[in-house]
Amino acid sequence: MMKKVSNLMFVAALVLSHLMCIVVAYNYRDMLCGIAHSCYSAPAWVAFLHVIPYGLGIIACVIIAYLLRRKGK
Repeated sequence: MMKKVSNLMFVAALVLSHLMCIVVAYNYRDMLCGIAHSCYSAPAWVAFLHVIPYGLGIIACVIIAYLLRRKGK
């Protein structure tokens, strides 16, 4: 049972990492377009601030998966 939950957490970390890349790329492109055409005042690097919560979620999933994998052995 623990191994299945551990695998699920590893998959969740993988999904979160892909989702993070999608969200950051979309927001960065939106910021660049907004700066050029809609007079956004924030710099484009602000889009990379979305990495923080996604990164914390990925780290938490990997740690939980590792601990469950160790406990299952």
